[in-house]
Amino acid sequence: MRSLNDTITRLGALRARTVGTVPQPGGDRLSDLRDFGSNPGALRGRYYLPRDLKDAAALVVVLHGCTQTAEGYDRGSGWSQLADEHGFALLFPEQTRANNPNLCFNWFNREDTRRDAGEALSIRQMVAAMIAAQGLDPARVYVTGLSAGGAMTSTMLATYPEVFAGGAIIAGLPFGTAASVPEAFDRMRGHGGPEAAALGALVAKASSHDGPWPTVSVWHGDKDATVALPNAELIVEQWRGLHGVPAQPSRTESIDGTPRRVWRDATGRDVIEEYRIAGMGHGTPLNTSGPDSCGAAGPYMLEARISSTRHIARFWGLIDETQARQAQAPHFAQRSDETDLPSGIDPAHQNSRRPERVEAPSDLLGMESSVKRVIDGALRAAGLMR
Repeated sequence: MRSLNDTITRLGALRARTVGTVPQPGGDRLSDLRDFGSNPGALRGRYYLPRDLKDAAALVVVLHGCTQTAEGYDRGSGWSQLADEHGFALLFPEQTRANNPNLCFNWFNREDTRRDAGEALSIRQMVAAMIAAQGLDPARVYVTGLSAGGAMTSTMLATYPEVFAGGAIIAGLPFGTAASVPEAFDRMRGHGGPEAAALGALVAKASSHDGPWPTVSVWHGDKDATVALPNAELIVEQWRGLHGVPAQPSRTESIDGTPRRVWRDATGRDVIEEYRIAGMGHGTPLNTSGPDSCGAAGPYMLEARISSTRHIARFWGLIDETQARQAQAPHFAQRSDETDLPSGIDPAHQNSRRPERVEAPSDLLGMESSVKRVIDGALRAAGLMR
C-alpha cells in the first residue's frame, strides 16, 4: 500500500487536474424514477423509454463516471439514440453530491458494494421497479458503465449475477480489489491487490449464485493514464474461470480496425470479449460520424472511430443484425472474422484513426463518509471533500 504522504500528494494532483463536464447541446431526454424502494444508497433514479418500446423489452442500466451526470453521459454515449432505434428501455442511476462531491459511485466502499446494501441495493431496487412498471423482460437486463461507473458495473455483476444477463466495463476495475482510498489509487495504477488467480473467488463469494454467469465485455484505451490498462486483463481473468474458458482467447479479430479478443464457452457461446483501443486515453470510445455514428465527443467521451455503445448492444443481441447490415453495409464490410492479429496495430492504420487523446483526471475515487479521520483531513485539505 502507498504511504499516507503519497496519497495526499496524489489527492492534491487530482484537485489541480479536475475538469468539469462540458455542457453539450440538446435537452435532457431522461425522466425521474420515483418510489423505487428504500434506496439505502441515496441515489437518484432516471430512465428513458423509446416511443416504440418493444413488448417485454430488454433493459440496459447505464452508470456514468465521476464528474458526470446521467443526462450528460446519455448525450455523450448515445444510449437513448440506440434505444430509439431498437426499442429497449434504459435506466440511469445517478450519484448525488451528498454521497460524493465528485459524483463518483463509491466502488471502493464495502458498504456500497456488497449484496443487499448501499448503492448496489439501490440500483437493484431501481431495476426491479422498472421491470414491474414497464413489463420488461427480467431475463434481458444488462449493465454498463465508465470509470467509477465501470467499477460499479463490476460490483453489480458480482453481487447480483442472477439479475444481469451481461455487463460491459469501460475503463473500469475488477470487483472487490479495494476497500479504501489509498487501495483504490493503487489498484487504478495497477499496483497490489489479490493475485489474478484469486479474483474469480471474490465474485463467487459475493452471492450464493453458482451460475450461469453474465457475459462480460471489456473496453480500455491503451494510453489510459487514469486507470492502468492491466485492469482490463484482470477483469477478463476475474470472469474467465467462472465461465470455464481457457487463458487463450478462442478468436481474435479486427472490428473497425480495433483488435477484439473473444472467449467462447463449451457450448460455443461468446461469453467474454475485450477491446483495446490504440492511442486512446481514459473515456468511452465513440464513433461520431458516418452511418455507425452514435453519441457526442467531450470530456471522457472520446472519438475513437469505433462505437462502444453500438458494439456492446450488438454483443448483447439488442441490435437487429439484418436491419443493421442493410443500413450500414460499408461498416460490416470492414469486419474480418477468425483473423489472427499481430501483437501491435498496423502503423498506417493507427495513424489514420487519429483518436482524440483527452486525458481525464484521476477522478475515480470519490470520498466516503466512513474514511478514517486522517484520510478525511487529507481530502478536505486537497479540496475534494467538504
